[in-house]
Amino acid sequence: MAILINLDVILAKREMKSNELAEKIGITTANLSILKTGKAKAIRFSTLEAICEALDCQPGDILEYSEEN
Repeated sequence: MAILINLDVILAKREMKSNELAEKIGITTANLSILKTGKAKAIRFSTLEAICEALDCQPGDILEYSEEN
């Protein structure tokens, strides 16, 4: 099983660059990159809330559960 991060998809739909989102939510572009690539081991609810607010989306739009075969 795996959690997939669809942040790139939402950013593209909103026509927003990663560095713009990072600035809006107050994290470094490096930390946002770690999250986008799925290398993050955890995400704070406050960060997830800030992302959802900035992108006008729901957590389920960003995070997806998938069973690996």
